[in-house]
Amino acid sequence: MIRIILNGKKAGLETVRSAISLLREEVEGVEVRVTYEYGDVKRFVDEAIRDNVTRLVIGGGDGSVNEVVNALAKYPRAQRLQLAILPLGTANDFSTACTIPMNSLEALRLAVSGKTMPIDIAKANEEYFINMATAGFGAKVTAETPVELKNFLGGGAYTLVGVLKALHFTPYMAPKAYINDGLLDVLIIKEVFKADISQLLEEVKNPNREGEYVKYFQTTWLESESEEVIPVNLDGEPYANTKIRFEVVPAAIDLVLPENCPCLK
Repeated sequence: MIRIILNGKKAGLETVRSAISLLREEVEGVEVRVTYEYGDVKRFVDEAIRDNVTRLVIGGGDGSVNEVVNALAKYPRAQRLQLAILPLGTANDFSTACTIPMNSLEALRLAVSGKTMPIDIAKANEEYFINMATAGFGAKVTAETPVELKNFLGGGAYTLVGVLKALHFTPYMAPKAYINDGLLDVLIIKEVFKADISQLLEEVKNPNREGEYVKYFQTTWLESESEEVIPVNLDGEPYANTKIRFEVVPAAIDLVLPENCPCLK
C-alpha cells in the first residue's frame, strides 16, 4: 500500500491532481491524505504505521520533508516506514541535490517503483533534520524571507533577500557531503573585512580545518553554546537555543532514491 501525504497548500494544483490520477491508473492501493495545519503530518504518519502502510510519500517542500522525518524519527528504527519524496516546494533543495524528478508524475513513479537506501539524518538537541542546519546569516535570511515573496519568486526569493541584507555575502559548499557516510559536514565562516576578501575567496575554493575565515571539517557531533540565543534553521524550519548539540543519526531512514544518486557515497 502506498500512501501520499500532501501539503494542503499544494494539493489543489492541477499538475499534482493529474499526476495522482494517472498513477492510480497504473498502480493499485494509492491513498492520499491532505494536511490542513501543523501537526497533521505526524498524525498521518502515526495512522500510516497503524495501518501497516508499506511506503509513505511526502508531497511538499523541504519543510514538509523535515516534518515527516521528525515524525518518523520518534519511532524505533524497525517501525519507520519507507519514505519517498514528491517535490512541491519553493526551492526543493534536498530533492534537487538527490536528483529526484521535479515532474510530479515522474516523481510519483519513482516513489512507487524506486529502490530504497538507508540514509543518515541529524539531530539538533531533540529536533531532527535531513538536509542542513544553518546558523547566523543563513538562518536569518530564511526566517525573514516573506512567504508571499517565496511564492512569487520561487527559490530566487532567498537570493534577493540575502542580497538586500548583505551585498558582500559569499556562497559556500561542503565538498565531501554525502547522505550515507555517517558524518556531519561542518562549514564555519568567520566575519571577514573588505581587505581580506581575496583570502576568503581562496579559502572557499579549498575549504579545510586550517582556514582563517573558512573552516570545514567532518565529525559525528558538534556542540555550540552561547550566552545569547542561537538562531538556527533546520531544513527551513526555525529553531533557537543557547546550547545546541548537533549529531548524526546513521542509516536512520530508508529513502527512495534514483539510481546513481550523486549524494550517496
